Amino acid sequence: MDTAAAGLIFRDASDADVDELVALIESAYRGDASRVGWTTEADILQGQRTDPEGVLAVIKSPDGRLLTVEQEGRIVACCQLEHRGDHAYFGMFAVSPRLQGAGLGKVIIAEAERQARQAWGVTEMHMTVISVRDDLIGWYERRGYRRTGRMTPFPYGDERFGIPQRDDLQFELLVKELA
Repeated sequence: MDTAAAGLIFRDASDADVDELVALIESAYRGDASRVGWTTEADILQGQRTDPEGVLAVIKSPDGRLLTVEQEGRIVACCQLEHRGDHAYFGMFAVSPRLQGAGLGKVIIAEAERQARQAWGVTEMHMTVISVRDDLIGWYERRGYRRTGRMTPFPYGDERFGIPQRDDLQFELLVKELA
């Protein structure tokens, strides 16, 4: 077994996990704590990444689930999987900053893809990434995702998604064919 995968427990999130999940997601992307890891968005977005209502909506979604990853009794990572017809959507991916760079993300995304194929029989995984996040997009490309050039606007003015620090933010669709 991959050492990054040792002792990991994958399970669906429950209502009782909301506060711990919000703290994890915020720590991976926003504020000074996120700078420990490499996925930080602190230089391009201030404010929140998510909130309890947003996390609970993913947990309660009839078309998806919020997959949590536990290690030694603590949630150390999570990701959203949503069934959208012939493909699944992958989002809300967060790994504890103190564990980033050790191969955990690779293990989690591979498991998420496996579960989406098995549960829904989908042939593709889709995700959106802020287009200026070159390092992150490069990481996904090394996992088999391809850039599509299809952009959607960033929700400027909606502070539930953060407070942009630049005016050129947009989301790019990345797609991976699932074998």
